[in-house]
Amino acid sequence: MLHIGKLKLNSKVILAPMAGITGLPYRLVSRSLGCAMAYLEMINARSLSYETKKTMIMLKTCAEDRPLGVQILGKEEKYLLRALDKLKDYDYDLLDFNCACPQKKITGRGTGAALLKTPEKICELLKILRKNCTKPLTVKLRLGWDSGQKAADIARYAEDAGIDAVCVHGRTKVQGYSGAVDYSALAKIKKAVSIPLIASGDMFTPALAAKMINETGADAVMAARGSLGNPWIFKAVNEYLDKGREPDLPSLAELISVMQDHLQQNVACFGESEGVKKFRKFFIWYTRGFGRTKDLRNSVSGLKTQKDMALHISIFEKKALDLRRTINYPAERSTSF
Repeated sequence: MLHIGKLKLNSKVILAPMAGITGLPYRLVSRSLGCAMAYLEMINARSLSYETKKTMIMLKTCAEDRPLGVQILGKEEKYLLRALDKLKDYDYDLLDFNCACPQKKITGRGTGAALLKTPEKICELLKILRKNCTKPLTVKLRLGWDSGQKAADIARYAEDAGIDAVCVHGRTKVQGYSGAVDYSALAKIKKAVSIPLIASGDMFTPALAAKMINETGADAVMAARGSLGNPWIFKAVNEYLDKGREPDLPSLAELISVMQDHLQQNVACFGESEGVKKFRKFFIWYTRGFGRTKDLRNSVSGLKTQKDMALHISIFEKKALDLRRTINYPAERSTSF
């Protein structure tokens, strides 16, 4: 059992917040396949304070979408406080503060991973959030801006500010998603704090999740791009940690059923046009690993209706009946959050 403040989770694998991906439909799909905890897409505190249309769509949830985390991004006290005020009547279970996003458009504004340059600023903002938020509070970090030497110190500052758990991606901002995850640096962070450590980076297989926990002492792991096209990873990691064996890939029938359900939920949540548009990339992820389907994946970019997308799923099913799915994840891969 993982305890984050007063929140209790019966799983050690969590779905990370991902921009343009972890909307309500994908969260529900993931939860149906063993995901015990999920987040909204990362939300800009300033946008939330002004209740922009895009932000309000991102806040969509339902009774089955629990426990639910909200991750906010910002650097100015007034907007963080306004965002918290907007969330007062919103049904969520945990608040996370993003100090990890390495995207240039984010760091260029002094937010996300840019805050790693000023640990004292992180501490100041976390104290403000802690004072004004009654929910369990966490922070998402990287090992540092360009070096992981002070990562443990940053985590200690965050703990002193009153957070309930620290989430850390095992690379620096400068690394982005390239190079190897630094397990030793994550292990030092675990030893430096008394609160739970949730580690992330290269979470592509159950074996890699177990490696992360075993080599760092992390209390849980966070799956991001490793879940794309493979929301079964949550159930698979739980089974691997419990029984020491990696389950088989889902059958083609299971895969098709999840694709159909995900498409339907996308349309119900976002409307036909936007729902189909958002599903295009998921179609490509779901169908990776099957040979001789490249043309079908390429043609999906022009689809606009639910009928046409459903037809593509049917065509894929027929093509895939005589194909073997082979997905090879290298031990170190550079596409995780």
